[in-house]
Amino acid sequence: MPQKILLVEDDDSICTVVTAALESLGYLVDSCDNGQARNILLSTNIYNAMITDVILKDSDGISQLSDIKTQYPHMPFIIISAQNSLDTAVRANEVDAFEYFPKPFDLDELVNAVKQCCEKESIDQNFEENFDEKNMPIIGRSAAMQNVFRMVVRLLDNDLSVMVLGESGSGKELVAEAIHNLGHRKTGPFIAINMAAIPSELIESELFGHEKGAFTGAVAQSIGKFEQAQGGTLFLDEIGDMPMHAQTRLLRALQTGAINRVGGKANIKLDVRIVAATNQNLEELIKANKFREDLYYRLNVVPISLPPLRDRRDDIPRLVHHFLALAPKEGLPIKNIDNKALEIMETLPWRGNVRELKNFIMRLIVTCRTDIISDEAVSALAENHENTVSNIQNITMEEAIEAYMAENWKQLSAHGDIYTKLLIKFEKPLLKYVMLKSKNNQLKASAILGINRNTLRKKLQETQFQNKN
Repeated sequence: MPQKILLVEDDDSICTVVTAALESLGYLVDSCDNGQARNILLSTNIYNAMITDVILKDSDGISQLSDIKTQYPHMPFIIISAQNSLDTAVRANEVDAFEYFPKPFDLDELVNAVKQCCEKESIDQNFEENFDEKNMPIIGRSAAMQNVFRMVVRLLDNDLSVMVLGESGSGKELVAEAIHNLGHRKTGPFIAINMAAIPSELIESELFGHEKGAFTGAVAQSIGKFEQAQGGTLFLDEIGDMPMHAQTRLLRALQTGAINRVGGKANIKLDVRIVAATNQNLEELIKANKFREDLYYRLNVVPISLPPLRDRRDDIPRLVHHFLALAPKEGLPIKNIDNKALEIMETLPWRGNVRELKNFIMRLIVTCRTDIISDEAVSALAENHENTVSNIQNITMEEAIEAYMAENWKQLSAHGDIYTKLLIKFEKPLLKYVMLKSKNNQLKASAILGINRNTLRKKLQETQFQNKN
């Protein structure tokens, strides 16, 4: 079917020339010279792209584009203007125009931009087909999430390394799973490993495997995550927590396309796509000599930035209904929610992002005694929830450990040795805090901790804590 373009231009000569050029390439072109006619055409037709002038006979062509983009989010548009000022260029950028051409413009460049627009619109249609909730439970119709989805679609037929960036709870692993499950590797395994949950001395064994007798306790050969992911995708979560010695081995594996098991000599060729994720600023870690710059560029071939929930509040109602629908599968009663309650939820800060929202909904379902969740129920729980968040510093160590274990139980228990893992997990922030308070004075820090200086120095090395002295 021919692609259809809407041209909004009040200069008859430009309208004639542009229409002729596009129609010669097989496009269908509708044209008009004012905002009212444009709105009627948009409401009665489906366009692959729109070209619009800034100054129309009855309106400012840019001022209404934000509303048009909201109504037709997948229709890219190009702005042309004789108002060749910096202000016009800035306004075109603010409304997320696909391209801006000051008059007089090069006709070939305009036609080429239209071609690119139509390719973009085609990608958006592909996104719509792939990203419904039946295929992949990533909820998001906001402009920010649409950009994420479009990037994911572009990655489905290749093996470029991907870095997913975003705050905790924003859905980084879901994006990694989408890239795998919708891409050409979907018949292969999806293997995930959380760097923050693995003791430093075990990371290389977890990633690359080990041979029998490679180290004390290696009573049998073990296959690492790389080999488990052969033919599929390896998801390296919390990559910013990876110790430097493991970063060096990971970099070599990515450079050579092969690994050696710990204690082994045989080269094992890799057929694995790498998706990494972090909530940390890796560039800052590089400056602090805690992350290798060369590894960063190996992993960060295609970055995908996930927006925090507070920047995509229009997705909250859909997310709420999605989590309500999931409740029966978790043994919870069926509930609905009224519009006033949804409006309140759209105003909350959601510092824990989608994960926090889900937990909030589950608590609402349990605590609300009526079938319809009201605004009063949301307000009451929200007040209690905010008090809990604001007083989080008063949580006991026992509660903190229990909360961490509950959230990470699956990964912690998968390979045993929980005792060592938890010791390392909680020892590192303890050492960091005491060193900070003692201004990196090891003698003073060892006295505060009640251990000798040699033991402290050894523990600092084991936990990869960088002492400035």
